[in-house]
Amino acid sequence: MQNVLILSPHTDDAELGAGGTISRLIEEGKNLFWVVFSTAEESLPEHMAPDTLKMEFIEVINHFNIKQSNFKIFDFKVRYLHLKRQEILEELIKIRKDFKPDLVIGPSLKDHHQDHQVIAQEAVRAFKNSASIIGYEIPWNHITFDTQLFIKLDKRHLDRKHEILQKYQSQIKLNRTYFSKDYSYGLATVRGTQCNSQYAEAFEVIRWQF
Repeated sequence: MQNVLILSPHTDDAELGAGGTISRLIEEGKNLFWVVFSTAEESLPEHMAPDTLKMEFIEVINHFNIKQSNFKIFDFKVRYLHLKRQEILEELIKIRKDFKPDLVIGPSLKDHHQDHQVIAQEAVRAFKNSASIIGYEIPWNHITFDTQLFIKLDKRHLDRKHEILQKYQSQIKLNRTYFSKDYSYGLATVRGTQCNSQYAEAFEVIRWQF
């Protein structure tokens, strides 16, 4: 699997759910294309510039040395992606034709955030016949989560995950505990214990082809 598509409803979702895995994939030389659907301007602390989260995401992109041609940022309004469902599907189909991903990493179908649900569902519609699809874990959005796939990680992958999460100072200022080092390493330790590894990230397998 060489071409990997990363789907992030908002600027920080993929980093939170799969940041260690993204680090490992880049280290292994995979060809990534990263799509963000909303820069969530309404989720910023007061008096911050509207493009703050967009610029923080670009810091993440630069940290990973991802080329400008390998990411795309849309400006759909946060919490209203359901109103743009068809447009989102058409954009995903366009990406399918142009990028031809082997693997799609996006939100879980069991994620209860309304924007995450839209991206998870439209990803299935767009890629169900052409790629493997896995959903990352965002525990505060789940009631249940199927840990069907574990991707083993080394400490350096978790270190890079923590480093990129620190780019989101706008969210850290809101005291969101899931940006803490304790959270990232703690959950990765639990998932690693489940697959005989020091660290791991867990995924729901939505579709797998080999």
